[in-house]
Amino acid sequence: MAITYTATSNPGGLTGTALDGLPIEVTGLTLDTPYTFTVTATNDSVASAASAASASVTPVVYVGKLYTWGANNHGQLGDGTNIYRSSPVQVGAGTKWPKISGCAGTIGAISADGTLWQWGRNNWGQLGDGTTVNKNSPVQVGALTNWSIISAGYLHTGSIKKDGTLWTWGQNYWGQLASGTNSYASSRNSPVQVGLLTTWLNVSCGHYTTHAIKTDRTLWGCGRGTNGAIGDGTGLDRNSLVQIGALTSWSKISSSPAWGTMGIANGALWAVGGDNACGELGINSRSLLNAPVQVGALTTWLNVSCGYQHTLATKTDGTLWAWGKNSLGQLGIGDTVYRSSPVQVGALTTWSNTAAGNYFTVATKTDGTLWSWGANSYGQLGDGISASKSSPVQVGALTSWSKITAGVYGPMAISK
Repeated sequence: MAITYTATSNPGGLTGTALDGLPIEVTGLTLDTPYTFTVTATNDSVASAASAASASVTPVVYVGKLYTWGANNHGQLGDGTNIYRSSPVQVGAGTKWPKISGCAGTIGAISADGTLWQWGRNNWGQLGDGTTVNKNSPVQVGALTNWSIISAGYLHTGSIKKDGTLWTWGQNYWGQLASGTNSYASSRNSPVQVGLLTTWLNVSCGHYTTHAIKTDRTLWGCGRGTNGAIGDGTGLDRNSLVQIGALTSWSKISSSPAWGTMGIANGALWAVGGDNACGELGINSRSLLNAPVQVGALTTWLNVSCGYQHTLATKTDGTLWAWGKNSLGQLGIGDTVYRSSPVQVGALTTWSNTAAGNYFTVATKTDGTLWSWGANSYGQLGDGISASKSSPVQVGALTSWSKITAGVYGPMAISK
């Protein structure tokens, strides 16, 4: 019988739950506030007494320098030019960036002071600055200082504020803004709140779809239902958020710039829905999927990232796994053979995070090094040359890389 552990904060009484062996994530904590935690264990609905209080811990925001490289046709590198770069270039001179996101030429970032910034492609107002003009350097979205989560999708953007409200902007032809309408005319070039709820925890914008997780760990989706990408079992377009399945344990969600969505719930890996022509959903077939299906039986998955028809994920043991399209070596396993179920990338147990883009992948190790592989025609591997790689190659010599994300033709990463 599986054992579930629940951690409770003091002050606040905030809780987080995870299966035995998995890290417990407690959300909603206030920065720079000391907390202690007690833990209870539950087996077959019987809960143990609470443990003794932990040592005091204080949440802080990790900030660093932001670097970009690769294609720059929309100004998405944010360096004030439209010049392509084959090695990392710093965006601005500050060290203020804790959160970043990118997709089809549009980049979003949240500063340590809670302000929201975007740059790059803006043909549908996806930069949220009230215009439809591309920007090749960061522009602030409004004047608010309470932004928490950012996700830049294909032609639209979603974000969550610290108060738990959800906001969207950009193109809305398929209902991906969750505004109850769907048309080109209902597109928005500045943030618009989605309903009145204050219980949104995470958001992931993909190819005309938006998925979001609530604080009760339910999963919701909207937008274009073609190829089952929403995952609600219908394949229909949705212009308002609908619940995906009945699980109440979602912790991670990743929407592809193509047609697939993956997620993690209580350490289990799930294919939520979408096209699966290259095996990118990992379910050991290439059949279309329009409702969630668990990938294998393991409950040790930690992070997942959907690229363009390929997927990467890490486990709690530090191993890295890949599946899907592999025409340019984007799986990192030394060949160009497609895989329809997860295969391990090498034998290392020191991978910490990964981000999949358009035919390429970037990843960090626990030693702070940055690695990349796959397509390199736009310099997106950051190694200064244009040849594709089917195995990981290190990007520079820095050992201070932390958060990473991948746009369609280039990644972004934060370093101290």
